[in-house]
Amino acid sequence: MTTNSTDSERLLAIETSCDETAAAVVQGGSNVLSNVVASQIDSHKRFGGVVPEIASRHHTETITMIMEEALNEAGLTFSDLDGIAVTEGPGLVGALLVGVNAAKAAAFAHGLPLLPVHHIAGHIQAARLERKWQYPALALVVSGGHTDLVLLREEGDYEVIGRTRDDAAGEAYDKVARTLGLPYPGGPHVDQLASTGRADIPLPIAWLEEGSFDFSFSGLKSAVLNTVHNAEQRGETLSTADVAASFQASVIEVLVEKTRRAAEEYEVKQVVLAGGVAANQGLRAAMEDAFKEAGPALTIPPFRYCTDNAAMIGAAAHIQWKKGITACWDLNGVPGLALY
Repeated sequence: MTTNSTDSERLLAIETSCDETAAAVVQGGSNVLSNVVASQIDSHKRFGGVVPEIASRHHTETITMIMEEALNEAGLTFSDLDGIAVTEGPGLVGALLVGVNAAKAAAFAHGLPLLPVHHIAGHIQAARLERKWQYPALALVVSGGHTDLVLLREEGDYEVIGRTRDDAAGEAYDKVARTLGLPYPGGPHVDQLASTGRADIPLPIAWLEEGSFDFSFSGLKSAVLNTVHNAEQRGETLSTADVAASFQASVIEVLVEKTRRAAEEYEVKQVVLAGGVAANQGLRAAMEDAFKEAGPALTIPPFRYCTDNAAMIGAAAHIQWKKGITACWDLNGVPGLALY
């Protein structure tokens, strides 16, 4: 086994915070030896969203197989590992418990240290799978449950300087998708449809009070719903592509502009786009355009590391490993876990 002073530790990472059962083996925080993800989309599609009880059941049925597959793909056994990392929270409590207990069992059985990881820290640290960090740095985390601006003054130091006050951007995408009759998961379908439409329908943008880096998407979501329903009541036909394009333009404008302002105010050297909505083509293009000139370097992980996966958990666990931060056997899933 390696020691905490090296950057070659090999960790088996587990992620079960929502509806993906994932396991990966990551070496030294950036070398992905395997990354296995079992999606549950087909099981939840007919309900139009994630059903927590079904998610937990699927995790229970597949977690052992996914862990074994990750080890096999990496060509390793438990005796080759230096630790087990697992998402502690936030997330669905039943889903989290499956991963946490699987990690505790494996760590106990094989005499390995147990490393707890924050799910959002995982999304942020997916950036290290692409390039080395430059500090201070700023991360825009955009997902179904979170829309946060996080300042990193140094490695592993997370300060939330802006967050959503109501709906997360990804949540708003899913609700707008349902309004437009698009299938689950709605975000990718809205993004695709928006690329074919014109952003010419006036919709609100919540800038909030001056100087705030917080976000709000509830009013925008409601405005889309009202726009569609009012048109139906008047017997008018709206282009769903134009609605999608207008909605997406409103979301992207506030996300990109507040990120740009925060990067300037805090004089950061690197900006990271993270989270499931970071896979959105429109948002990726807008961020690249905003930061293409001289200034902070922009890092956007590839699609496979934007949505929930275990490689990002292994990347974040590398910091825990170097600091010697491990968990006791009473580790539990914490659905509302705050970012450190």
